[in-house]
Amino acid sequence: MKNISALLLISSLFLFLSSVGNAQTKPINVALFNPVQIFPESNPIQGLRINFIYGKNVSMEGLDWGLVNSVGSGGFTGVQWGFINIDEGNVVGWQSGAVNLNDNNVKGFQWGWFNKGNHVSGLQLGLVNMAQSLYGIQIGLINFIQTGGQFPVFPIVNWSF
Repeated sequence: MKNISALLLISSLFLFLSSVGNAQTKPINVALFNPVQIFPESNPIQGLRINFIYGKNVSMEGLDWGLVNSVGSGGFTGVQWGFINIDEGNVVGWQSGAVNLNDNNVKGFQWGWFNKGNHVSGLQLGLVNMAQSLYGIQIGLINFIQTGGQFPVFPIVNWSF
């Protein structure tokens, strides 16, 4: 009986939270996989997001934790910990994951096996680091800077200031 009551309470909470406004900033989101998450991907999140398998929102500020974290064109600000982090907008803060993929500006720190950002300001630390342009340092097995930079491809340490 206690299990049924708890299940009904949790289900009611999910239904209530998902019915609250569609495009307003939300303080928390929990996702099993998109679209099975408390708030749809059109909602910006400002606070905490937990993605058990895969979660996506238009923008995210705060702590983003999960297996696969995805943020749309609204960008990400904060700390992102996941196995795979995918960001379509600007990123400001710290990304830590096996794979960090960014389509725009990255200001801060990327730490993973494979790091990619278009315009990176800060530090990339990983096995493979890629940047369209860089204002900072790359430390890794192989480092790529397409435009500018000390060297277009260089092992161990590459930089551009």
